[in-house]
Amino acid sequence: METHNILQYTVVLLAAAVIAVPIAKRFELGAVLGYLVAGAVIGPAGLKLLQNPEQIASISELGVVLLLFVIGLELSPQRLWVMRRLVFGVGFLQVVATAALIALAAYLAFGLGGKAAVIVGLGLALSSTAFGLQLLAERKELTSAHGRLAFAVLLFQDLAAIPVLAVIPVFGDEHGAAVNTVTALQKIGVIALVVVAGRYLLRPVLRIVAGTRIPEVFTATALLVVIGTAWLMEQAGISMALGAFLAGLLLADSEYRHELESQIEPFKGLLLGLFFVSVGMAVDLGLLLREPWLVVGLTVALLLLKALVLFGAGRLAGGLDRLQALSFAAVLAAGGEFAFVVFNLAESSHVLDQRTHDVLMLVITLSMALTPPLVIALGRFLATQQRKPEREFDRIEGDAPRVIIAGFGRVGQIVARVLRAQKIPYTALENSPEQVDASRRFGSTLYFGDPSRPELLRAAQADKAEIFVLATDDPEANVRTARLVKRVYPNLKIFARARNRQHAFRLMDLSVDGVVRETFEGSLDLTRQVLEALGQPPRVAADRIARFRAHDEALLKAQHLVYDDDAALIQTSQEALTELEQIFAADTTEDGGGKEWAGGVNRQW
Repeated sequence: METHNILQYTVVLLAAAVIAVPIAKRFELGAVLGYLVAGAVIGPAGLKLLQNPEQIASISELGVVLLLFVIGLELSPQRLWVMRRLVFGVGFLQVVATAALIALAAYLAFGLGGKAAVIVGLGLALSSTAFGLQLLAERKELTSAHGRLAFAVLLFQDLAAIPVLAVIPVFGDEHGAAVNTVTALQKIGVIALVVVAGRYLLRPVLRIVAGTRIPEVFTATALLVVIGTAWLMEQAGISMALGAFLAGLLLADSEYRHELESQIEPFKGLLLGLFFVSVGMAVDLGLLLREPWLVVGLTVALLLLKALVLFGAGRLAGGLDRLQALSFAAVLAAGGEFAFVVFNLAESSHVLDQRTHDVLMLVITLSMALTPPLVIALGRFLATQQRKPEREFDRIEGDAPRVIIAGFGRVGQIVARVLRAQKIPYTALENSPEQVDASRRFGSTLYFGDPSRPELLRAAQADKAEIFVLATDDPEANVRTARLVKRVYPNLKIFARARNRQHAFRLMDLSVDGVVRETFEGSLDLTRQVLEALGQPPRVAADRIARFRAHDEALLKAQHLVYDDDAALIQTSQEALTELEQIFAADTTEDGGGKEWAGGVNRQW
């Protein structure tokens, strides 16, 4: 490829990605779909800005190679053991059941040969790791029940892709069984050689490179390990992706795993995006226009069949409820990036003919394009199904309390435990039904209700209480409740939790009796431990923290007078820092014998 063509290709590819990906993400369609659409628009079937996707594909396949390397790095034996039931139970069930059903349909309904049908079934059984995890992350569902199960299934699919890629060249060998056996044994020997060499050579090499303390040399070494192993495997007639995966797997439990992952990640993201662009360029949109019913019908059939299997696997083996299983199925029903690699390799190995290959590539692309809108629509539907009927506030009974606690989260629970241990009567109010139910399981006595409602405060006998502890974690609700209590029950002393200085200022405006910043004391204790670890004697460190506490409390009161004036706030902060430095410098001089730790203090402050 000539130099000016390389520059033209680079400019067009980067411009397409920069335009298409933000638009796709703006509409919650995901970056992968943006790359696919960008490739279709600039490719031969679109604006014809780039005419030869094969040249781009040869480079972009490195994206999949790097993805497999990172996946191998993440597959530590400990992690697999912890997730073994989900990975090898649900994951195995989903892949085998989906592949068997699709292979059977391809063999009986479309007349594919046995080997081709098996490869089609296995390829379509795989979902997109990049696409699925991105969708879950964008919807903040990675830690949900269906998100954890989806991750486990994707993990097994990534593992399953390796033997599928390894077996395709053997399927495509037209020689006899004896030759196939010899070829297979040769490839197994190469794999064993890579494993042994990697086990005993990679770590010493990385240790030497790390000792140079030159980041770019470590980056180059990381790329050399991945690309070099992939090239070696390709020379032996084995998938490059398999080589990269083995390299990652060999380093999964090494001390350089996280450093390698951080060095590879930028290249992986860029090249994987380029891979999806090349796939979009190679999509035959003319085929969709010529045979729309076939392509659309196969796409819908794929989504329905995979969703059905995933729903069943999630319910029967994954322990999901009906709504969670629906979300799980929607995220993983589409085809994935490994299917593109599998079918490209199958076509080049003559396992699949050109037309079957083109149809499958278009079906996978359309299935991925349909997934984001389907997930969004399903999310809205599930939101209506999960909306619970309005729960009535609890009826508050019992004697008048001395203390009312508004909010029964981390702060309110500690206050309640201390009061209960001293048999001081209190009434706790919490407006989250989930928090109420969870706390009651541990024997806590509290009532469901909104503490900012006047009728609830009357029911809690606020007029007879002495103290009102405002421990809600919502600053707006916190201030609103404080204003109400101050107005209706002026004799009630209020002690409030503040999230930060601005929140504290607003509470101080209401003249509450006590304001406690929620992370202040914990931060001071952490700082004291840091100072001691730096060599300061415990007595000196404690004195420093006590002086800082008093200084900051005074600063808080001073800044409360000007907190709505940014310029004044900045000026008082700078003056306070200078004053604090002078206080610590004077302390060091007065102490006289603290030369060893004084320098450390001055550097830190």
